[in-house]
Amino acid sequence: MSGPIQNRRVLSGMRPTGQLHLGNYHGALKNWIELQYQYECYFFVADWHALTTGYEDTAKLESYVWSMVIDWLAAGLNPGVATLFVQSKVPEHAELHLLLSMITPLGWLERVPSYKDQQVQLADHDLSTYGFLGYPLLQSADILLYRPQYVPVGEDQVAHVEITREVARRFNHIYGREAGFEQKVEKAIKSLGSKNSALYRAMRKEFQEQGDAGALAKARSLVEANARLTVADRDRLLGFIEGAGISILTEPEVLLTATPKVSGLDGRKMSKSYGNTIGLREDTDSVVKKLKTMQTDPARARRTDPGDPEKCPVWDLHKIYSNSATQTWVQQGCRSAGIGCLECKAPLIEKVVEEISLFRKRAQEFEENPELVRGIIAEGGERARDVARDTLDLVRQSMGMNYR
Repeated sequence: MSGPIQNRRVLSGMRPTGQLHLGNYHGALKNWIELQYQYECYFFVADWHALTTGYEDTAKLESYVWSMVIDWLAAGLNPGVATLFVQSKVPEHAELHLLLSMITPLGWLERVPSYKDQQVQLADHDLSTYGFLGYPLLQSADILLYRPQYVPVGEDQVAHVEITREVARRFNHIYGREAGFEQKVEKAIKSLGSKNSALYRAMRKEFQEQGDAGALAKARSLVEANARLTVADRDRLLGFIEGAGISILTEPEVLLTATPKVSGLDGRKMSKSYGNTIGLREDTDSVVKKLKTMQTDPARARRTDPGDPEKCPVWDLHKIYSNSATQTWVQQGCRSAGIGCLECKAPLIEKVVEEISLFRKRAQEFEENPELVRGIIAEGGERARDVARDTLDLVRQSMGMNYR
């Protein structure tokens, strides 16, 4: 496999709220495993985010954190190519969150779609806290701290990236007016070398005069690939391409990812809050029992009743696990009542049990070597802090808080 694409960074995280399940794996983790070989990836355990809806009971938080890391490693995240870390071990997340809170209008947070949705879904939780209201801004700080080009999300999470873009835009507008900017830019352009300087000027002109998006992308790549530039000079040149001031915080782009529907045992989306999950390391007997009793098409009250796979949550799992021949067999057999629901589930049970057995086996190696797991997270945390410190240095400097 090829190495990560130069300076194309991706960031994402997960809240540690219990054992990971098949919905987590197929909804996000499987995609991360593919992305790690295409981009420079940072993946973090969002333990502070776990407090936004579960601050009153943290007894199991530590075990959930390490369990999640083990699940990631067992699933195939490779610490040799991706940076894995725990959010709270990089305190710069909290500082950037605090600084961004000074400039973020309250109305922006109140209008985030999931704010009201979760208040309804989690009516039994006390969500009348700043932590819950402010979690989209903490999420923005998580992202902006690493200045990624992409944030992989499903369509239902695009709004979270959009508020991050708005926060970055507002911050850059307020603090991106640097004294002597043009002179510093000229000096930075010269440091590119004569050939690259000419290319940069030509591509900037093409973009500004003709709106050529290709020229903009090439100019950005030229700047980002130059290892001799300081972080500040790189940001000046990136901002100057579009005629703006210094781009202190990078506006991330959405990387829309395919997220197959993973139905839970009751037909709703698989989620720990619904208690309808199949865990990545669940024992075989439990998995078999759960799948055998999983809800099917309610129209099939009797074995002889024909059904509609499109109305059956088991079909959603067949689309993930079964090959085309098995899927055709399911469609024909269900619609004609040629097969019963237990027959339909049999090949699916076999595939799910096989996958989870492999997860358990790989996870056991890490469970038996906790020092290795802690070492991976410590090393990832140091790499993450190096990037985070660079960003905060720029943020403090732009805000006039780089006191000597």
